Amino acid sequence: MADAAPPPSKRKREVAAAGEEAPGTEDQEAKAAGVGNGTPAPVHLPFSGFRVQKVLRESARDKILFLHGKVNEASGDGEDAIVILEKTPFQVDQVAQLLTGSPELQLQFSNDIYSTYHLFPPRQLSDVKTTVVYPATEKHLQKYLRQDLHLVRETGRDYKNVTLPHLESQSLSIQWVYNILDKKAEADRIVFENPDPSDGFVLIPDLKWNQQQLDDLYLIAICHRRGIRSLRDLTAEHLPLLRNILREGQEAILQRYQVKGDRLRVYLHYLPSYYHLHVHFTALGFEAPGSGVERAHLLAEVIENLERDPEHYQQRTLTFALRADDPLLRLLQEAQKS
Repeated sequence: MADAAPPPSKRKREVAAAGEEAPGTEDQEAKAAGVGNGTPAPVHLPFSGFRVQKVLRESARDKILFLHGKVNEASGDGEDAIVILEKTPFQVDQVAQLLTGSPELQLQFSNDIYSTYHLFPPRQLSDVKTTVVYPATEKHLQKYLRQDLHLVRETGRDYKNVTLPHLESQSLSIQWVYNILDKKAEADRIVFENPDPSDGFVLIPDLKWNQQQLDDLYLIAICHRRGIRSLRDLTAEHLPLLRNILREGQEAILQRYQVKGDRLRVYLHYLPSYYHLHVHFTALGFEAPGSGVERAHLLAEVIENLERDPEHYQQRTLTFALRADDPLLRLLQEAQKS
């Protein structure tokens, strides 16, 4: 029987590369709902110095900046590191503190009933989420560098003849996924588990969610069953697993975070960021990365498609975006010309 994991007394906030696992660096007390305001323990960056080499990418809308820098230069030639700086969302229960007393302000303009200021919040309300990739390889630098995107349409035949052989030729380690499933890592972060080896899964907060507020709620369901790489592998055989993830995942989130199923976006990515079947649960009002129509496939619709046609995803043409420097883009373009 599937059981909800008991709420841990402590949770961890991670400093990790997007799409990669890394150990947590700060402990914080969790509130009953699992979303708390913790006091971070003193920590240090895993390197000394940071000399900016290049701004890899930035987004004014998302309030995020990707920096490539040289570190540890005092002890040699230096190493490459990537630091990602992201402004965190407001915490509603703390916003009032910004305006109490005499906040530090700079007037920008005033006109009739309208005025605009720069407000300088106190230290405890001005944290910046900092993600570190160190040491960073050329592959990491290319991953975070802004690139033009191209839409491709992949037929079932393209997948079998081009995409799948390309994936199998890559050394894409997902040992970190198995570590979670085997409780060798992050066991204290599991929100819910159905332990069935065929139709079960674990539900765990995504590293992109700092668990400080529910507006950007983001959890991942990772299936226990191995060998299901992506949407393309799904058939009617997997319907019990998919139904469990949808129903039990929504129930677990309601129990832990008091967020109902009709306020959640539940979907799979294609192409996924790693090739072990997983499902995304995000707050409906949150524009999570990869939630656009060219990548996200709603789980409820995936289930319905498989109920109608067990081979739907082996045959269907799927559309997705690839970066200009992705070797798969060239391979698919060449295959579709011939």
